[in-house]
Amino acid sequence: MQLKLRWITILIVFAVSFFFMFPLDKRINLGLDLKGGMHVILGVETDKAVQAKIDTLTGQIRKELRNSKINFAFVQKNEAGKITIGLSDPAERNKVKDLISKNYPILKESGLNSDEKVIELSLDPDEAKRIKDYAVEQAVQVIRNRVDQFGVNEPVIQRQGKEHILVQLAGVTDPERAVKLIGKTAQLKFYLLDENANNEETIKSGNIPPDDIILYGKKIDKVTGQVVSTTPYVLKKDAVLTGDYLLEAEVRISSQFNEPYVSIKFDPAGSKIFEEITAENVNKRMAIVLDDNVYSAPVIRERIAGGEAQISGSFTLEEAKDLAIVLRAGSLPAPVKILENRTIGPSLGEDSIKKGIIAGIIGVAAVIAFMLIYYKFSGFIASIALLSNAIIILGAMGMFKATLTLPGIAGLILTMGMAIDANVLIFERVREELRLGRTPMNALEAGFEKAMSTIIDSNITTLIAGLVLFQFGTGPVKGFAVTLTIGILSSIFTAVTLSKTIFLTLYGNKEIKKLSV
Repeated sequence: MQLKLRWITILIVFAVSFFFMFPLDKRINLGLDLKGGMHVILGVETDKAVQAKIDTLTGQIRKELRNSKINFAFVQKNEAGKITIGLSDPAERNKVKDLISKNYPILKESGLNSDEKVIELSLDPDEAKRIKDYAVEQAVQVIRNRVDQFGVNEPVIQRQGKEHILVQLAGVTDPERAVKLIGKTAQLKFYLLDENANNEETIKSGNIPPDDIILYGKKIDKVTGQVVSTTPYVLKKDAVLTGDYLLEAEVRISSQFNEPYVSIKFDPAGSKIFEEITAENVNKRMAIVLDDNVYSAPVIRERIAGGEAQISGSFTLEEAKDLAIVLRAGSLPAPVKILENRTIGPSLGEDSIKKGIIAGIIGVAAVIAFMLIYYKFSGFIASIALLSNAIIILGAMGMFKATLTLPGIAGLILTMGMAIDANVLIFERVREELRLGRTPMNALEAGFEKAMSTIIDSNITTLIAGLVLFQFGTGPVKGFAVTLTIGILSSIFTAVTLSKTIFLTLYGNKEIKKLSV
């Protein structure tokens, strides 16, 4: 009964392995070094994340001073990246300082300005450092979300150093599109137009009110991709709504023009803000701006409930899909620049796979030849276990959708060599028991039993090393760790369970005088 249970377990393991093993090219993903793809190193412009925070604080302080009925001449960011507050009355100075101290503890007065009507504030250095660190971490997460929606198997996206991010995408056929998708900042904002300043004379003269900014709408030729024309817009400096409240973004086709556009929907908080803005600004224009580019500036005809809007801009279907992806994944906290961009062809990978297979076949053949010569029939059983080990490893990799890399092939070959080690320990122990005068079956039982602790001890240390490599290693190192870890577990099963089951089936009910070992 126990022998039947052993065979049932073995057959189940093999059935599952074969199921997940084929077709091999679809079950097991190939890494960048084998399949080809793109290797990009991005640099996060963390200083701009700090400046963006200062811009936000500038707008918040301006609004709070108005709400607190404090008279001021201006609140602006100067060229040094500090916030300067110009007071109408020096007597208001203490009120402003108390408000800043209470609500903005991360801002410190520089104390370098002697003018009683001007307060200069700078960001606390520790806060600036935290913003920079968070910007890189958030950029990693946003890029990972975008790549997941792009549909790449087993991408490598990880932080390198203080400001760099490594991105490796295996099998990417359009690296240019992928780079655009990864690098797009995708900061979505809604601005009200300054109706009084939106005229040709104001824009040409450059006499823009201090609370306004100029942004441009670009018309791009679909065929050449070149900018055909630009339209200037004078906008109120503070955005009335941002993409932080975005809930959904999906591509739709306009029934009127048969062109794709991106439909967006805000969460409940964003929907409420959007409804209030549209209710208060009927017959005024609101610009939809993405990465400082004005996509459209429609007139608000009525109050809009439900928090839905659309972004149109003569997109191709692919451009609309990519825009929807970056909006769903979220905006980058700071722009990123491409520091290194390499496209790796698959020819190197094909050559590596062929050489890896040849090396594996030669290595396995050499091990089998040694086992047959040195351990005779017992070596034949060990060889069956060795070949079975390869099937289980490939099946397990297919089950977990593991990625096979060049180091992974090395790990597979190494594991195949190590797999026979357990059988060597068992057979040497059996020989020792036979020399002590035990019967063949007793020697066999004792050999498996006494070698077990040594097998587990030696494999556990290697298993721990494999897990550490997987946890802290990069893509190729992880590939090595995956095959090594799966191989160790598989080799214990084949060397101990499978080999012993074959021996018990052949010799269990027989009286044998000699064991071929």
